[in-house]
Amino acid sequence: MSRLLIRNARLVNEGEIRAADLLVRDGRIARIAPAIDACADDEIDAAGQWLLPGMLDDQVHFREPGLTHKGCIATESAAAVAGGITSFMEMPNTMPPTLSMAALAEKKAIAACDSRANYAFHFGVANDNLDAVAALDPREVAGIKVFMGASTGNMLVDDPAVLERLFSCAPTILLTHCEDTPSIAVNEEKWRKAYADAVPFSAHPLIRDAEACYRSSSLAVSLGKKHGTRLHVLHISTARELELFEDKPLADKHITAEVCVHHLLFDDSDYTRLGSHLKCNPAVKTVADRNALRAALNSNRLDVIGTDHAPHTAEEKAGNYFQAPSGLPLVQHALPGLMGLVHDGLIDLPTLVAKTSHRVADLFGIVDRGYLREGHWADLVLIGDRDMDLPDDPVLARCGWSPFVGRRFRSRVATTVVSGQIAWHDGKLRPNCRGRALSFLR
Repeated sequence: MSRLLIRNARLVNEGEIRAADLLVRDGRIARIAPAIDACADDEIDAAGQWLLPGMLDDQVHFREPGLTHKGCIATESAAAVAGGITSFMEMPNTMPPTLSMAALAEKKAIAACDSRANYAFHFGVANDNLDAVAALDPREVAGIKVFMGASTGNMLVDDPAVLERLFSCAPTILLTHCEDTPSIAVNEEKWRKAYADAVPFSAHPLIRDAEACYRSSSLAVSLGKKHGTRLHVLHISTARELELFEDKPLADKHITAEVCVHHLLFDDSDYTRLGSHLKCNPAVKTVADRNALRAALNSNRLDVIGTDHAPHTAEEKAGNYFQAPSGLPLVQHALPGLMGLVHDGLIDLPTLVAKTSHRVADLFGIVDRGYLREGHWADLVLIGDRDMDLPDDPVLARCGWSPFVGRRFRSRVATTVVSGQIAWHDGKLRPNCRGRALSFLR
């Protein structure tokens, strides 16, 4: 049985920070104590660095199968572990989309061979696969994803009858992308008439505006309440949407909300500098929206933080407003970026850990992960307080670019451990690390 000993760490777990050593045996946390005297195959002196449970990312697009020129499970999971993300849940809008058990099995087989992080996959909804959705075994999928806004191929679901049936029959947690497509189309046509193909990227949050988000999110919440659906609304981007969600403990809610890294760290003034490299759906919006989302992290209105990592090539992003696809590569620098909120006193470190690890595990019913507990899988990240200017480290996502280029981080991921294996250490990937399939207790 392999052993890993981490000494002299500052453990951040379940609302507390304490000095401790941590021993890993055969992939799991064997012991946590002020001092551990034991032999180990690998030993790391944390020298006072923060030791956190690895981030569990509930929303990524790793592009495999069918879109692997943008990214694949191997490349994007490498970027994830370099950023302290030890587990991911991947979205269904690949080619083919994950709308059947056969497509789901294909993704799981690829991940079993290639993923450096632990993995699970969301099942997609289309207008013609509700029988397959209703028949799902909740333990086989991370969740069920419905695009209540523009999406890939036939995955836009906006027929009222289909939505009513979906919300009433979903056998496990239902995740929604909420933007109102008709109102977006009206806004887009106004800008196209005024600017033709030269619409500035700064118009993106005015085209995919706050009203489009609220209209769709409020519909989802209304349907969730009507049918008692276990509903999770993704990437909240506006202050107004926060009023839709209750400020009470996770265990007391059946409707929850996620906020994404980019909506916490950027605002609409950044379009001038970044252009297409900030174009994403929902759009990054105003400073007031960003600040309201940051403040809500300190309540229970926002339950978890995800990335919505969605890479596109630099060549694809070089097109005009209508040509450049929406999506950002974020997993490698999400946690260092979020640590900036801690340094600025906007959120404390235990709360950040709760929103990126503990609550994600609780929300999705993930077995033995998301906490630093004896007996749990050893998914760990050591973070040091050290300045880093991107691109000090190479961007590991296949697309090779990042919206964070030029930004100074004040923390850096020193080590990432995935299911007891060192995946990233001292600026280098460990080649033999492979993640495990996440298990769900439902």
